Amino acid sequence: MTARISLLRFASLGAALSLALVSCAGSGPSDTDAAPSATKSPPTAAPEAQGELAEYYDQDVMWEPCGSTVECATIQVPLDYENPEQEGIDLALNRRASEGTKRNLLVNPGGPGGSGLGMVTETVPHIFSNDLQREFNTIGFDPRGVGKSSPVKCQTDEQTDLSRQQNLRAWVPEDREEIIKQSKEYSKECAQNTGDLLGHVDTVSAAKDLDIIRAALGDEKLDYLGFSYGTFLGATYAELFPQRVGGFVLDGAMDPSVSSAEVNRAQAVGFEREIDAWLESCLNSEACPFDGTLEEAKVQLQLFFAQIENEPLVSSDGRTVPIIDFINGFIVPLYDNSSWPILTTAMREAMEGDVDQVLLFADLASDRSQDGTYTSNSSDAFVAINCLDRPMDADPATMQTEAEELMRVAPTLGKYLSYGAITCNEWEHDATGAPAELQAKGSGEILVVGTTGDPATPYEWSQSLASQLSSATLLTFEGHGHTAYGRSNDCITEAVDAYLIDGKAPEDGTVC
Repeated sequence: MTARISLLRFASLGAALSLALVSCAGSGPSDTDAAPSATKSPPTAAPEAQGELAEYYDQDVMWEPCGSTVECATIQVPLDYENPEQEGIDLALNRRASEGTKRNLLVNPGGPGGSGLGMVTETVPHIFSNDLQREFNTIGFDPRGVGKSSPVKCQTDEQTDLSRQQNLRAWVPEDREEIIKQSKEYSKECAQNTGDLLGHVDTVSAAKDLDIIRAALGDEKLDYLGFSYGTFLGATYAELFPQRVGGFVLDGAMDPSVSSAEVNRAQAVGFEREIDAWLESCLNSEACPFDGTLEEAKVQLQLFFAQIENEPLVSSDGRTVPIIDFINGFIVPLYDNSSWPILTTAMREAMEGDVDQVLLFADLASDRSQDGTYTSNSSDAFVAINCLDRPMDADPATMQTEAEELMRVAPTLGKYLSYGAITCNEWEHDATGAPAELQAKGSGEILVVGTTGDPATPYEWSQSLASQLSSATLLTFEGHGHTAYGRSNDCITEAVDAYLIDGKAPEDGTVC
């Protein structure tokens, strides 16, 4: 299992790296010979909503087989919660049912832009404990704008391939002008191809969708396990519907109170630390392409990146791999320390001229198949949701100051994280969200899980979210990598299982 990042179109890795948890297992089963009968969820436990939202809250979920072990369904939610009498949009759900239980656990893998359908099909059997899978029906969904739900649509696969191969470096003034031009074109294409939906894929709207999912499933309260960005979605739900919070696990937390610039800086520092840890591990192996002290190895790595900036590599299939796509691939194995040996091998090969393995990681991050098709719209949804959720300051002087700070605190990657506000500055819709603390006053106990060496959602964010929430317990995994449940140790698994299954939260401050 590894995780995915997304390139913030044309400019850099962006104001926030994508935080999705995915499986490397490939696509899930899609048997066509399963029994065709449908199942219907039990009626909702109590009247949910009056007026214009009533038809959404009163709907049932009609499950139909869509694989050997998974069922699928589609429900409707309002396009615009301020005007629910207008058209609705589709939300795609799936379910891995467990015999003998009526308990449902809704899951979200992160992103924004990650597919909950894919998580249930591909990832859940490998990272969820047997006890958790027996106790709950695992429910996945593609959030609004994502995947098989009503999706954001921007460019063709061919256009995406071409954009990834352009050597546009945002810190170079001449390239920056071209980035601004192409960002305008990209924004217009997204608006034209997506329509009104593009202005309504914000996280607050997605959180309101969760409550309709809960009601449609017939549950009085929502049990939820969210990873990475999924913690922001979950915390937003808890803020809006505190009395509906059931068992809530937020693993690899985002801090809802920090600005886009602060998100970028914290992640730059987090990945810089993880690069140090990987290099130390690399230097102790015979396969390492670097030598000397840690600082000497780091300089060698930086010089190699600088070389690619000016002379992009070319893969065996003829694709150009410029520095941004190379970095996009380089970062992927840093999400899980069990992948560090693979990164070491990939970097040795790249320094010898073979970039195929690093490009494979970049393709994984972008959901690109070997035949050149993109299996999801995760990159486009990532941009669309982020541009609505947090305002970004694209003033040239501000971006330059932030770039200088990034290069100071993260000399290896800081440059490539700079100028990410350009894309959202050209976006057709202004941000509707803003950084703010989320308290969820009146909710039940929420379990926040943080990893001390998490590069993508730094541990300090989990500490901050746990302190903001009015009723929260912090569980800590002392180790490396992004998120904890399913990839850390038995201590984390047992603590999370006990909380979700039996309602017994670990003692606050527990360290595993």
